[in-house]
Amino acid sequence: MDFKKSFGEKLKRLRKNKGLTQEQLAEIIEIDPRNLSRIEVGSSFVKADTLEKILKALNVTTEQLFANDHIKSSKELVTDINKYIEIAKNDSKKLEKIHKMIRFFVFDE
Repeated sequence: MDFKKSFGEKLKRLRKNKGLTQEQLAEIIEIDPRNLSRIEVGSSFVKADTLEKILKALNVTTEQLFANDHIKSSKELVTDINKYIEIAKNDSKKLEKIHKMIRFFVFDE
């Protein structure tokens, strides 16, 4: 299963566990309900600022939201991260997003 789909299913489960509809959560995190639907089905991914709002709205940690049963080893994760950085190295906007996400997870800002 790909990461976006897995993330979306986890988000949907957490939202339902909190007793929220897509419309309610979308309003709380200030995005269009259609965008939340796309995230939950795995056709889109959450932006860093929206992720922060989701964590607060669902009262979960990044670890809880991103926990998967098929976690890669640290070495595999570093390899993947470096691959993504290499792909984005000539696109400053993408690098800024990568930087923001990494900083967010490392420092829980």
